[in-house]
Amino acid sequence: MTDPDQTASPVASTERVRSALLRYRVLAWVTGVWLLLLVAEMIAKYGFDVDGYGWVGIAHGWIYFVYLICTVDLSIKVRWPLGKLLLTAIAGTIPFLSFYFEHIRTRDVQGQFDLA
Repeated sequence: MTDPDQTASPVASTERVRSALLRYRVLAWVTGVWLLLLVAEMIAKYGFDVDGYGWVGIAHGWIYFVYLICTVDLSIKVRWPLGKLLLTAIAGTIPFLSFYFEHIRTRDVQGQFDLA
């Protein structure tokens, strides 16, 4: 038998999805901005021989790691197929793509769970 305390109500599930979506959206934007900073650093380093910003890559790497965790968390809660999860995870490695994927994934999740 199932314990009534262990079964999640639709309201609780919706709130969990809403909070996971918010975390994903914030990290998608932060990851995208840091990736653009990394691109600017690479252009400065290899195009104009300017050094001294090696920490940008390290910061983006750690932020991307947190983005991956938030993406997996959201995908588990909304039950994305593996391919959709992988495409969304890779979006944090291509400039401007995380902004686009954040928009379409947010629209899909809000429509699926009526969060708008």
